[in-house]
Amino acid sequence: MKRWQEELTELEARGLRRTLRTVDGQGPRAVVDGREVLLLCSNNYLGLAGHPALLEAAAAATWRHGAGSGASRLVSGTLPPHARLEERLAEFKGSEAALLFNSGFAANTGILQGLFGPDDTIFSDQYNHASLIDGCRLSRARTVVYPHGDVSALERLMTAEAPLRRGRWLVVTDGVFSMDGDLAPLPALCALKERFDALLMVDDAHGTGVLGAGGRGTGEHFGCQERIDLQMGTLGKALGCAGAYLAAPRVVIDTLVNCSRPFIFSTSLPPAVPAAALAALDIVAGPEGVQLRAELRRNRERFAGRLQAAGLDLLTSATQIVPVLVGDPQPTMAITCRLLAEGIFLQGIRPPTVPAGTCRLRATVMASHAADDLERAAGQIVAACRAELS
Repeated sequence: MKRWQEELTELEARGLRRTLRTVDGQGPRAVVDGREVLLLCSNNYLGLAGHPALLEAAAAATWRHGAGSGASRLVSGTLPPHARLEERLAEFKGSEAALLFNSGFAANTGILQGLFGPDDTIFSDQYNHASLIDGCRLSRARTVVYPHGDVSALERLMTAEAPLRRGRWLVVTDGVFSMDGDLAPLPALCALKERFDALLMVDDAHGTGVLGAGGRGTGEHFGCQERIDLQMGTLGKALGCAGAYLAAPRVVIDTLVNCSRPFIFSTSLPPAVPAAALAALDIVAGPEGVQLRAELRRNRERFAGRLQAAGLDLLTSATQIVPVLVGDPQPTMAITCRLLAEGIFLQGIRPPTVPAGTCRLRATVMASHAADDLERAAGQIVAACRAELS
């Protein structure tokens, strides 16, 4: 116990200790520490978490199927909503089949552990999500990390690895990078993986529902969705629910059913979750989804444009994830606390989530944010940054 306390004290001294806050609400406004604030750090990008269609679908499924699923999928935990959602996800992503997981972290670790092994090689983007990093480790495959988004460097690494090749090759990348808000160069990655007879896996947690004409994600946005072999996405961000999925060829899904430990040994999602996700997919694929994505883009342009005009560094953001580079932990958290006191809730992001020296405010825009609120928030962020960094 003493050692753990010493480690926590050290984190506190370095400005790196994390704590939990209870947030009541996932709309544009929420209650934090007993007071209403503008919520600028939710991944509920389209505002669907509180949509009546999702709530009604979840309630109906709960009354019909129960509050819990009762078992893992391979025992008795595959209920009608699970099967229907997997069919719908496969259709949505244009794949032969799909498989549900209980979370994005479970999906990425389970996919990589279940499909790859010591004879295989995985080429992983430097800024990939922690779940992909851990999935590579669990797979025991040879993992080669390439510089973030650098296709030329990846090509050189793949060329150097070619004489040593034994098993399968995989290139794995986030579609939208969760801390920088930038996009993976998917067309170039598709060309490279085809040249080297490799597979491509895209974690589209932050692109699903948001990007592409039909909300199908980063692949649709770039016009290369059919060239992506393993399409992973989450249900807990733009779709407003929980859980995750992989859309892929049937042989891949069948292999995971037999080999993916997080899938095999987890009680399946409560039936309310896939039922609500089905309702969310209907919205995303319909006229309301088109309208919500358009409003999200407008909100992002308003907010990011105001920050950029004031000279703040938004790194390479091109999406609804809008980071503001600060640098060191202490001023980052001082700005975060100052903004919360002023009624704006966003998070300061510090190592190990981001590299040392790149601490930032991570703001996320939602379709449901009011334009006036975003304008005021941007002005307050600019003022807070100037006050703390001057």
